[in-house]
Amino acid sequence: MPGQSPEAQLPTLAFRPLTPELMDDFGAVLRGNFGAGCWCMFPRLTRKQTQELPGEGSISRRRRAAMAELAARDRAPGLLAFEGDEPVGWIAVAPRHELIRVDRSRATPPVDEMNVWVIPCVTVRKTERGRGFAVALIRAAVEYAFAHSAPAVEAYPRAVRERTGDDNAYFGTEPMFRRAGFGIIRLPPENLPRNWTPRVTMRMDAA
Repeated sequence: MPGQSPEAQLPTLAFRPLTPELMDDFGAVLRGNFGAGCWCMFPRLTRKQTQELPGEGSISRRRRAAMAELAARDRAPGLLAFEGDEPVGWIAVAPRHELIRVDRSRATPPVDEMNVWVIPCVTVRKTERGRGFAVALIRAAVEYAFAHSAPAVEAYPRAVRERTGDDNAYFGTEPMFRRAGFGIIRLPPENLPRNWTPRVTMRMDAA
């Protein structure tokens, strides 16, 4: 109906924890996006750790193998969204201490000592953007984290109100996370390099 929000017009989506069997579907979501060669391993590893990944072939191939290994655990590193049989989106969610780059970054310092989980990345296939899938993915990731005893979930989206199509779109934006139920708990840290993307800290508590 005219005037309905994107969320109100959402088709039925299925959210599946990433497993090794779903890696090709994961690749289909990333293809053509910023994370195509990253396999969402960038938040988890330093540059040195990335270079030292075991295996043969390109960094991308070794990142894929590392993610497939994580996907074999009981707790998945993230969720895929499917519309019917078609993979349409991906969201990473994990305890903050597993996301080394996030944990060490001056742009995303810890707020307190709570053992929070973090959403470092949300990605929707370019052909499916603008349909509310990102907000649906965020809500599904929060539910997954809380089901695994997370006390709270944090995100560090861009401090902008408009949609963005650049390479940092995977951070998400403040309005996107606000629609999913998050609230701002810290504004962008001061004295960061001018070329860094300003990011707010947002959180949703399990309570």
